[in-house]
Amino acid sequence: QAIGLLDDLDKEINIYAMRVREWYGWHFPEMAKILNDNMFYARCVLRMGMRINCKNCDFSDILADEVVESTLKKTAETSMGTEISEMDLMNIKSLCEQVISLSEYRLQLFEYLKNRMAAIAPNLTLMVGELVGARLIAHSGSLINLAKHPASTIQILGAEKALFRALKTKTDTPKYGLIYHASLIGQAAPKNKGKISRVLA
Repeated sequence: QAIGLLDDLDKEINIYAMRVREWYGWHFPEMAKILNDNMFYARCVLRMGMRINCKNCDFSDILADEVVESTLKKTAETSMGTEISEMDLMNIKSLCEQVISLSEYRLQLFEYLKNRMAAIAPNLTLMVGELVGARLIAHSGSLINLAKHPASTIQILGAEKALFRALKTKTDTPKYGLIYHASLIGQAAPKNKGKISRVLA
C-alpha cells in the first residue's frame, strides 16, 4: 500500500507542479528555466508573490545558492511575462501550498517505508534498495510469495506483458522487470545488464 501510494503521490506532485509552472509562467516565464526543482519553485512563488517583490525577498534559506538567487532577481526585473491579478495569485499560491504539503507527506511516507522495509526485509533492502524491494513484494503479493519464486521469475517480475508478447511473436524474452531499477544493475555496462540482473535475481 505504501509503495503504491508513493507512486501515486509522485504522479500527483508532478501534475500539480507542472500546473504551477504553467500558470505562474504567464507572469514570470523565465523562472522555470532558472529553477528546475519543483519544491524550490513552489516555495519561491509563495515567498515573492508578484515578481516585482522578487528583489526585496530573501531566498537564501530556500535556494542556498547566491548565484541562482541573484540571477532570479535580475531576471524578474526584465521579465517578459504578463500582469496577473491578486485573485490569480491567490489561486496559484494555494496550488503551491498543495505541492509543498504533498512533497512533505511524500518524504514522511518514504521514511516510513524505509523503516518498514528495514524491519521486514533487511536483506532484500540491502540487495536492491527500499523502493525496488517494496515493489517486488507488492507485485508478488507478500514476502513469502516472493521468497518462493524461482530466480527466473523474480528477474522478470513486472515485465509480464513483454514476456507474453515475446512468447506469442516468438521474439526474444525480456531480460529484466522491476529489478532493472536496482542500483547494481544501473551501475553495470549496457551489455552486462542482462547477466547482472540474472545474478542478482
